[in-house]
Amino acid sequence: MEVVSKGLIAAIALLHGYILWLEMFAWTTQAKKVFRSIPEDLFEKTKVLAANQGLYNGFLAAGLLWSLAITDPNWAKNVALFFLICVFIAGLYGAATASKRIFYVQSVPALLGILSVLFREI
Repeated sequence: MEVVSKGLIAAIALLHGYILWLEMFAWTTQAKKVFRSIPEDLFEKTKVLAANQGLYNGFLAAGLLWSLAITDPNWAKNVALFFLICVFIAGLYGAATASKRIFYVQSVPALLGILSVLFREI
């Protein structure tokens, strides 16, 4: 179960690294293909806002990767849970305010990660 748990954490971290890249560095190019519900004329106008969002996604990714590097099992579990819960809540908020799809892309994987971390000792 530990392999599954760490794999989920790594995958979620990679997803948030990808979102960081989209929002901070590719907002006016590649992000248009991903965020199709946003009118094209708004990408340039919202570039700074998107970069700020991307930075926060980077913090989530960094925290999740940090949890994988911690050698103390209890400390690693607590750090992983904290960042997974942050991702889950961010996904809920995004689903409620921006797009229902965010729930499936962000909250569901985070919930699976939370459950895998909580039950990996079983």
